[in-house]
Amino acid sequence: MSLSHTAAEYMLSDALLPDPNGSRAKGLRLELPSDRVLKFVTVGGGPGPWYLHAGALSHQALTPLFVLGSQISCFSPANFTGKQSAYVDTACWESLVHHSFDAEGHAVTKSLWALKIFPYSLLVVAVLMYLPYLLWRYAATPALHSDLLFIIDELDKSYNRSVRLVQHMRKVQQASAEPERFWEEYERAREERYFEFPLLERYLTCKQRSHSLVFIYLLRNLLLLLFLAATCLYLVFLHLNIFFQDEFSCSIRTGLLQAEPHVPPLIPCKLVFFSVFQLISFSVGSVYVLLAPVVIYNALQLCQWDKGLLSVYEMLPAFDLLSRKMLTCPINDLNVILLFLRANISEVTSFSRLNAVSALREATSNKQDIDTVVDFMTLLAGLETTKPKY
Repeated sequence: MSLSHTAAEYMLSDALLPDPNGSRAKGLRLELPSDRVLKFVTVGGGPGPWYLHAGALSHQALTPLFVLGSQISCFSPANFTGKQSAYVDTACWESLVHHSFDAEGHAVTKSLWALKIFPYSLLVVAVLMYLPYLLWRYAATPALHSDLLFIIDELDKSYNRSVRLVQHMRKVQQASAEPERFWEEYERAREERYFEFPLLERYLTCKQRSHSLVFIYLLRNLLLLLFLAATCLYLVFLHLNIFFQDEFSCSIRTGLLQAEPHVPPLIPCKLVFFSVFQLISFSVGSVYVLLAPVVIYNALQLCQWDKGLLSVYEMLPAFDLLSRKMLTCPINDLNVILLFLRANISEVTSFSRLNAVSALREATSNKQDIDTVVDFMTLLAGLETTKPKY
């Protein structure tokens, strides 16, 4: 008998979760995997996008990265000297106005300045894409960090309390002269919910009535989707109006050169970097169009509950957040916390233990014998021979 008692004590002591070696605060992920991918691509965390945004600091810094020579090439008259040709290139680049004539012969001008500010617009896009993440980091991350630390700690402690409860039950049952009376008291304690963990369950219930985290998360995705759509529309506008105008006619008859007869009225010019800007805009637009469904998915996943995590933790005594129909509308802070708990499941040590117990409960032939982790531990401790069937 002593050997079986010793074996039961060792099994129950091994079932206890060890204290975490280090602080969980440093290992918590406060961004979902899909959000990290969006941040990496849109903000420019990767080498390619960041290289592009860094080059957009000025058009003088961007174009030499791809082409050699000047940004513009104008066909100056043959009688122009080298300095005069250089002046033509500079003047046409500074003006970037296309001069043409309509069907009735009237002069028509079209500004191409959007090409000149295109590198700066990429920098503005990068800054705008970073705003939703700044909003999440400073408005929601501190509260989410505290919630996750408390809930993860309470989940592990609740599991340990269940194991210690079985240890105490085993000692009381061994010291009891009337085993049947012991199990009657145990059944009454279950019915009166003496084994419940009210702090954790009520805290999660309270989070169902809070909507600050879910509001910030939805606002973050809405802003990101708005900026993605605005950027794509801006690029479409450039392609329809500007990005097919790689050649244009420039006029330098202004100022002191207005009355010079040897200066031609129009000088043909060509933008050297035009194909590079086309490639950049098409690449950025294509990537942003592909990212839009990811942003929509992030928002829509809050429309349903992640019941897998809570169903596993219903193995804890009197933790019936699902069975008591307490999960109502999923758009609340509790659903956001459940998403981040799923992302930080490696930090929840008790989840793997309870998941294994839940799988064993489904596989056993007498499911009525295993209702909670306490029931499972009593079976391990060898108390099933005297325990009544529920």
